[in-house]
Amino acid sequence: QVQLVESGGGLVQAGGSLRLSCAASGNMLSINTMGWYRQAPGKQRELVAAITSGGSTNYADSVKGRFTISRHNAGNTVYLQMNSLKPEDTADYFCNAHILSGTLRWYDSWGQGTQVTVSS
Repeated sequence: QVQLVESGGGLVQAGGSLRLSCAASGNMLSINTMGWYRQAPGKQRELVAAITSGGSTNYADSVKGRFTISRHNAGNTVYLQMNSLKPEDTADYFCNAHILSGTLRWYDSWGQGTQVTVSS
Protein backbone atom coordinates (compact mmCIF):
# COMPACT_ATOMS: atom_id res chain seq x y z
CA GLN A 1 0.00 0.00 0.00
CA VAL A 2 1.19 3.50 -0.82
CA GLN A 3 1.29 6.29 1.74
CA LEU A 4 1.25 9.99 0.95
CA VAL A 5 2.61 12.16 3.75
CA GLU A 6 2.02 15.90 3.57
CA SER A 7 3.74 18.68 5.45
CA GLY A 8 4.09 22.44 5.39
CA GLY A 9 0.65 23.75 6.27
CA GLY A 10 0.04 26.36 8.90
CA LEU A 11 -1.17 29.84 9.69
CA VAL A 12 0.02 32.79 7.63
CA GLN A 13 -1.04 36.38 7.09
CA ALA A 14 -2.53 37.49 3.80
CA GLY A 15 0.22 38.17 1.30
CA GLY A 16 2.49 35.59 2.86
CA SER A 17 3.86 32.32 1.52
CA LEU A 18 3.80 28.65 2.41
CA ARG A 19 5.35 25.59 0.81
CA LEU A 20 3.58 22.25 0.96
CA SER A 21 5.38 18.96 0.46
CA CYS A 22 4.04 15.48 -0.19
CA ALA A 23 6.15 12.34 -0.25
CA ALA A 24 4.90 9.02 -1.57
CA SER A 25 6.26 5.76 -0.24
CA GLY A 26 5.35 2.10 -0.41
CA ASN A 27 4.81 -0.60 -2.95
CA MET A 28 4.30 0.89 -6.41
CA LEU A 29 5.69 0.61 -9.89
CA SER A 30 5.15 4.14 -11.06
CA ILE A 31 3.39 7.42 -10.36
CA ASN A 32 1.78 9.35 -13.18
CA THR A 33 0.06 12.56 -12.18
CA MET A 34 0.52 14.08 -8.73
CA GLY A 35 -1.54 16.97 -7.53
CA TRP A 36 -2.95 19.11 -4.78
CA TYR A 37 -6.60 19.52 -3.98
CA ARG A 38 -8.24 21.65 -1.34
CA GLN A 39 -11.48 21.65 0.55
CA ALA A 40 -12.82 24.61 2.47
CA PRO A 41 -15.55 24.18 5.11
CA GLY A 42 -18.90 23.63 3.46
CA LYS A 43 -17.41 23.40 -0.01
CA GLN A 44 -16.52 20.61 -2.39
CA ARG A 45 -12.97 19.43 -2.85
CA GLU A 46 -11.37 21.18 -5.81
CA LEU A 47 -8.22 20.76 -7.85
CA VAL A 48 -5.56 23.35 -7.07
CA ALA A 49 -2.70 22.15 -9.25
CA ALA A 50 -1.42 18.98 -10.88
CA ILE A 51 1.78 17.86 -12.55
CA THR A 52 2.45 14.83 -14.74
CA SER A 53 5.56 12.68 -14.60
CA GLY A 54 6.71 14.55 -17.70
CA GLY A 55 6.39 17.91 -16.00
CA SER A 56 3.20 19.23 -17.60
CA THR A 57 1.23 21.36 -15.17
CA ASN A 58 -2.36 22.42 -14.70
CA TYR A 59 -3.65 25.09 -12.30
CA ALA A 60 -7.00 26.29 -11.07
CA ASP A 61 -7.72 29.77 -12.40
CA SER A 62 -7.90 31.12 -8.86
CA VAL A 63 -4.25 30.28 -8.13
CA LYS A 64 -2.57 30.94 -11.48
CA GLY A 65 0.37 33.27 -11.10
CA ARG A 66 0.51 32.75 -7.32
CA PHE A 67 1.05 29.01 -6.82
CA THR A 68 3.70 26.80 -8.39
CA ILE A 69 3.67 23.02 -8.41
CA SER A 70 6.89 21.08 -8.84
CA ARG A 71 7.99 17.51 -8.55
CA HIS A 72 11.04 15.43 -7.71
CA ASN A 73 10.41 12.20 -9.56
CA ALA A 74 13.29 10.26 -8.06
CA GLY A 75 11.96 11.00 -4.61
CA ASN A 76 8.29 10.62 -5.51
CA THR A 77 7.74 14.01 -3.98
CA VAL A 78 5.53 16.88 -5.05
CA TYR A 79 5.64 20.45 -3.81
CA LEU A 80 3.26 23.39 -3.87
CA GLN A 81 4.78 26.82 -3.44
CA MET A 82 2.02 29.22 -2.47
CA ASN A 83 2.73 32.94 -2.69
CA SER A 84 0.54 36.00 -2.25
CA LEU A 85 -1.85 33.98 -0.14
CA LYS A 86 -5.39 35.24 0.32
CA PRO A 87 -7.97 34.47 3.03
CA GLU A 88 -9.97 32.57 0.41
CA ASP A 89 -7.07 30.11 0.10
CA THR A 90 -7.90 28.87 3.58
CA ALA A 91 -8.69 25.16 3.36
CA ASP A 92 -7.47 21.66 4.02
CA TYR A 93 -5.01 20.75 1.29
CA PHE A 94 -4.77 17.15 0.12
CA CYS A 95 -2.07 15.46 -1.92
CA ASN A 96 -3.15 13.06 -4.66
CA ALA A 97 -1.16 10.60 -6.73
CA HIS A 98 -2.19 8.39 -9.66
CA ILE A 99 -0.30 5.20 -8.99
CA LEU A 100 0.51 2.02 -10.90
CA SER A 101 0.46 -0.90 -8.49
CA GLY A 102 2.52 -4.05 -8.60
CA THR A 103 -0.48 -5.82 -10.08
CA LEU A 104 -0.54 -3.34 -12.97
CA ARG A 105 -3.62 -1.54 -11.75
CA TRP A 106 -3.91 2.24 -11.76
CA TYR A 107 -5.54 3.85 -8.76
CA ASP A 108 -5.65 7.15 -6.87
CA SER A 109 -4.08 7.56 -3.46
CA TRP A 110 -4.75 10.45 -1.08
CA GLY A 111 -2.89 12.01 1.78
CA GLN A 112 -4.51 12.85 5.09
CA GLY A 113 -4.48 16.56 4.43
CA THR A 114 -2.73 19.58 5.86
CA GLN A 115 -4.49 22.71 7.03
CA VAL A 116 -3.71 26.11 5.56
CA THR A 117 -5.18 29.17 7.25
CA VAL A 118 -4.69 32.65 5.84
CA SER A 119 -5.61 35.52 8.12
CA SER A 120 -6.69 38.90 6.81
